Amino acid sequence: MVASPKKVFVLDTNVLLHDPQAIFHFQEHDVVLPIVVIEEIDSFKKDQTEIGRNARSLSRGLDRLRVKGNLSDGVTMDGGGTLKVDVAPHQADLGFYALDKHKADNQILACAKELMNARKEKVVLVTKDTNLRIKADAMGLLAEDYTTDRVEMDGLYTGTATWEVDPVALDLLYQGGVPQDDLRPLHPNQFVTLVDQANENHTALGRFHGPEGRVMPLRRMELPPWGIKARNREQQFALELLLDDSVQVVTLLGKAGTGKTLLAIAAGLQQVVDDERYNKLLVSRPVMPMGRDLGFLPGDVGEKLRPYMQPIYDNLDFIVGANTEMRRRSSMTVAQLEEGGYLSVEPLTYIRGRSIPNQYIIVDEAQNLTPHEVKTILTRAGDGAKVVLTGDPYQIDNPYVDASTNGLSYLAEHFKHLELSGHVTLMKGERSALAELASNLL
Repeated sequence: MVASPKKVFVLDTNVLLHDPQAIFHFQEHDVVLPIVVIEEIDSFKKDQTEIGRNARSLSRGLDRLRVKGNLSDGVTMDGGGTLKVDVAPHQADLGFYALDKHKADNQILACAKELMNARKEKVVLVTKDTNLRIKADAMGLLAEDYTTDRVEMDGLYTGTATWEVDPVALDLLYQGGVPQDDLRPLHPNQFVTLVDQANENHTALGRFHGPEGRVMPLRRMELPPWGIKARNREQQFALELLLDDSVQVVTLLGKAGTGKTLLAIAAGLQQVVDDERYNKLLVSRPVMPMGRDLGFLPGDVGEKLRPYMQPIYDNLDFIVGANTEMRRRSSMTVAQLEEGGYLSVEPLTYIRGRSIPNQYIIVDEAQNLTPHEVKTILTRAGDGAKVVLTGDPYQIDNPYVDASTNGLSYLAEHFKHLELSGHVTLMKGERSALAELASNLL
């Protein structure tokens, strides 16, 4: 295999705040950090957010690299390339472009421009700032987004497949399962819709079990969990994963109204209250405006957090009401579930640093998390825990991630090969006809 020509990558601050390990991901190529980037990193180090933690992590990493040599001269990395902190005063003339030379972004541009003029290797500016990429392109610089943890949404794993099969295969599904087709490979816990070649209305649903190498029929549920019935095929797939305690990590993607959170909470209550497989149902979600808006709300911490947790309570109230209509037990209110220790609704901030064994953990709105934050959550799960992450990659409030770089999409794509993981993308909205129209047309 012929090695690619060596390049020089100039990294913007936002790349390092997004992934403090980015400096190690360029293999044999050279990485340059303009000194102004170090200055910007320093301004974030005291933040008590994920951005602040990443800034501190990067600073510690750079400090450890000083053992190898002077960073301004460049130190050799494990991949064969070098890392250098560029401290030179750059004289690249930005006046022609009417840019403020004192602005950090423009100093980074000046560094990249001068390196392009001085180095024989190709120089590439790496930034997650769209406008900076536009300015770099206007100046004749190569500019790229940071794509190491990027997932292409067009090819994102959906967790489902459709096979056209001989009619005999549909009968075989219920007589020991359908063997895996080498020409149509499947991932563990992937769902398959078998369609009769002779009659497209004759179908059957199954799930691929890796250890057996067979597609097996879905389980038959005598009663829906807490009165919540699957209204479409994807919801049926989701319940299959949510109620299977051998699947320890479940990711549910889908637009607004597809039932992701509702199904997850109903299945969690079923396994905690009825089946007693877990000690508690912990439902959480990131509180994006925590540092800026929370203090303006009246009341104590619980009262301040209630508006951000209200969508979860809305789902809980609906599920409890549906369960009461089923008349399977004496009705329990949401407050009674919390007081009895069956249920806990908390902001995601409170999960960090904890060890959570034997709990059914649901993380709602997980599309607002970075891959590193998702890793942090999964490492909180103790023995016997199950983690469910739900979200819509196209409704993101976090300015540091997008549909392709958020932690939910990243996890779904990178865990698809594991037996303990399952994923479903829900397509059809079931909240109401109006909600479905708004989601599709607006």
